[in-house]
Amino acid sequence: MARLQAIKRLSESVYRLTVAAPEIAAKHQPGQFIVLRIDAAGERIPLTIADKNTDAGTIDLIVQAVGKTTRQLVDLPAGADILDLAGPLGLPTQITKLGTVVMIGGGVGAAPLYPIARGFQQIGNKVITILGARNKDLLILPAEFAELSDELILMTDDGSLGEKGLVTHALQKLIDQKIEIKKVVAIGPLIMMKFVTELAGKYGIPTVVSLNSLMIDGTGMCGGCRVRVGGETKFTCVHGPEFDGQQVDFDTLLKRANIYKHEEQCRLEAYLKRGGHG
Repeated sequence: MARLQAIKRLSESVYRLTVAAPEIAAKHQPGQFIVLRIDAAGERIPLTIADKNTDAGTIDLIVQAVGKTTRQLVDLPAGADILDLAGPLGLPTQITKLGTVVMIGGGVGAAPLYPIARGFQQIGNKVITILGARNKDLLILPAEFAELSDELILMTDDGSLGEKGLVTHALQKLIDQKIEIKKVVAIGPLIMMKFVTELAGKYGIPTVVSLNSLMIDGTGMCGGCRVRVGGETKFTCVHGPEFDGQQVDFDTLLKRANIYKHEEQCRLEAYLKRGGHG
């Protein structure tokens, strides 16, 4: 049982939740995630940890309310209990001193990217961050990234904030400037990570992506989060969530990500029809 201490709305559909979880806060490393279940009838969903406060014993989760469970989660009042909270899970990010690293966050992908970017910055890397979203309301944590980045580039599809265009356009500009990029870390929608990986690969730049696959138990037992990496089957929860982007079979992953889309929409509609109960 974990208690939701505070909830803050960041945009129309994105919320920041502060949850009491002292043991997870003490052990969490950048790149790791948790799996939670709201109540006995609920599904388990993986969420990445955006920040932590070891003194207060809390972790921060950033959630985009797009499905039944995430909508139910952000509908909880501060002080409510969450039945299950397991973590930290997954392998931590390999953070080493390389030189110039480019962090690319798409939408809520900026949330798990934040502790990773901070880790690279703290050991002396030059950090260039590119944040992208469909519009300014979906672009999160720009102030936090501005504090730790040597350069921050904001991109929106409609040009409502920063430059109009995609994160790949910004990455191409950096490459054209002959900046010696040692690594790209990209987190966001699968399609974004696929095209970032393809672009970086053309120039021989190592690219790490963080996958948010369908997941149930978070221990590698259920097999729900399986992905093809380098021609082998891997489980995102125990072998990831980060992988070499050049080795990921994005096309298969994109197909699997939509398997339960109809069922998820039905569950959300039923939840809303019940007035946000159960």
